[in-house]
Amino acid sequence: MDNLSVGIIRVFTTEDQEITNSHGNKIEETYNIRCINKCIHQQPKGIYDEESETKAIPKIIELAKEFENHHKVSCIAISCAADPGLELVRNEVSVPVVGAGSSAAHMAKTVSQKIGILTIANEVPQAMTRILGDSLISWRKPSAVNNTADLLKGYAIENSLATAKELMRDGAEVIVFACTGYVTIGFGDILKNKLGVTVIDPVETEGNALSFILRGE
Repeated sequence: MDNLSVGIIRVFTTEDQEITNSHGNKIEETYNIRCINKCIHQQPKGIYDEESETKAIPKIIELAKEFENHHKVSCIAISCAADPGLELVRNEVSVPVVGAGSSAAHMAKTVSQKIGILTIANEVPQAMTRILGDSLISWRKPSAVNNTADLLKGYAIENSLATAKELMRDGAEVIVFACTGYVTIGFGDILKNKLGVTVIDPVETEGNALSFILRGE
């Protein structure tokens, strides 16, 4: 692992360091990039609607500045599929900033023109729909999963599997996570093993973008 480091912004609040570090750990293991992981404050349910996103954006900007000024990171990733405040953060710091949602959407379009989105909200993030265009053929939200914290509950995997099957019946050849909380619970591997469907993991795709920015590969 080289000496370059990136800041991973988690957009929900938890005291569990294993959960906080889960996205950065995956990027470290996959791309050999040193990650510093931090959560924004006072958002225990994360970002799940317009109001929660509005509250989160100033905190995301503040944390991005901390990463640049205090930790001296080379890049920053906003590890949320909504890309909350992405352009605002880019205007406030001098290092490159990657959004999980846009990176996942771009990757999905290189794989298929029949894309389904698994989300936790009542709409798909604009950052993703703008990129996917007509390639987005369906999106669905699991029953009783309304925010990131719900994904940590016992029923979340079963409900999300049922919803993924619906996306496949809609004709989706690829399923994209519109919440990085699915990555936290390891749902990508579950989907591949249970349903054999191609999964676009927004943490992996943001890691891919970070690796390209840092190393050109």
